[in-house]
Amino acid sequence: MSATLDKALAALVPVCALITWLTVLLRKRRTVFLELQLVGAVCLLIVVLAHVCEASHLFPRMRWGEPDSPGHYLDLSSAIAGITLLSSGYVLERWRQSR
Repeated sequence: MSATLDKALAALVPVCALITWLTVLLRKRRTVFLELQLVGAVCLLIVVLAHVCEASHLFPRMRWGEPDSPGHYLDLSSAIAGITLLSSGYVLERWRQSR
């Protein structure tokens, strides 16, 4: 196995755990901020799956890892959206709970 695939598979475990945890929390109390966190976690799952596809050489037309390629922009936009939504949803949920 390549190092990229090892790292991607290692990142898959915490991302799936995060999605599971947020789904359980969302069933207990449904808030917009938890939904934001869940959408952000799904975006991070897309990032991990993009790296799995890159390491496994799946979908070669996406030209994974090359600058100015569809795979690069999918990976980059998902990472930015995931980190932004997950962190802002977390901060806003904590703010809501403190009020």
